[in-house]
Amino acid sequence: MNGRVAGKLALVTGAAQGLGAAQARMLARHGARVLCTDINEAGARETAAAIDAECGAGTGFAIRHDVTSPEHWDAAIAEAQGSLGGLSVLVNNAGVGIPGNIETCTYEDWQRGFAINVDSVFLGCQKALPLMKESQPGSIVNISSIAGLIASDTMPGYNASKAAVWMLTKSVALYCAKMGWNIRCNSVHPTFIDTPILDGIVARSGKDKAVVMDKLARQIPLQRVGEPDDIANGVLYLASDESKFMTGAELKLDGGISAM
Repeated sequence: MNGRVAGKLALVTGAAQGLGAAQARMLARHGARVLCTDINEAGARETAAAIDAECGAGTGFAIRHDVTSPEHWDAAIAEAQGSLGGLSVLVNNAGVGIPGNIETCTYEDWQRGFAINVDSVFLGCQKALPLMKESQPGSIVNISSIAGLIASDTMPGYNASKAAVWMLTKSVALYCAKMGWNIRCNSVHPTFIDTPILDGIVARSGKDKAVVMDKLARQIPLQRVGEPDDIANGVLYLASDESKFMTGAELKLDGGISAM
C-alpha cells in the first residue's frame, strides 16, 4: 500500500462538509480507510461516496453521529470495528460557533456550544482509546482553534470551549504516554477558513460575503482566509507516522496571527 497514512483506520467527526469533509478525503487519498460521521447523515454519506469514487470502493464509510451522545459514540466505535476492522486515527473535528459577547451570549448557546465543542472531544477520546490500543501506533487529532489561544471580546463561549479542547488534548497525550501506549494526541488551531462555519459570521454582519471575507483576510498577516485543505494537510501530518515524536502539542495554522 502506498501513501503517507497507508493502512491507517480513521474516524473523522463532522465529516459532512467543511473541514471534516476535507480531512476525510485527504486521509483517504493518502491511504487510510475512513469512517465519516456527522449528525447530518446524508452529508456524511456523500463524503464517503466521494471518497469511494476517488479512492476505490470500501475506502469510505459513514454513520449518523450525534457527538454529544455517549450512546452514539458507542455506535460509532462499533461501526469502526465492524467496517474498518479497528481504529488507529481519531479526528475530533465536529464543532460550532457560539454567538454573543459576555452580555448577549445565552446560557443555552453556551451549553450547546460546550456540548458539541468540548464534551464530544472528551467522549471521543474516552470511547476510542480501548479500540485504538489494539491498532497501535495511533493518533488522536483534536480540532481546536486559534481562538482557543487568543481571546476576543466578542466570543467568550467559543474562546473558552476551544481553550478547553487545547488543554484536554495535553492531558490525554500525557496519560497515553504514561500508560506506555504508542498513541499520540495533538491539537490543531486554525484561523478563519472558508467553510460553512463562516456563514454565521456573514449572516450576523448583514453584509455581502465578499466584503466580510476581505475584512477577515485583513486581520491575517498572510492577507488571506485559509482553505480547507490547509487544515487537512496538517491533520494528515499528525495522523501519519511522520509526526511520531509529536504529542501534547498544538499545530497553529493561522496565517501568522499568533505571531503578532
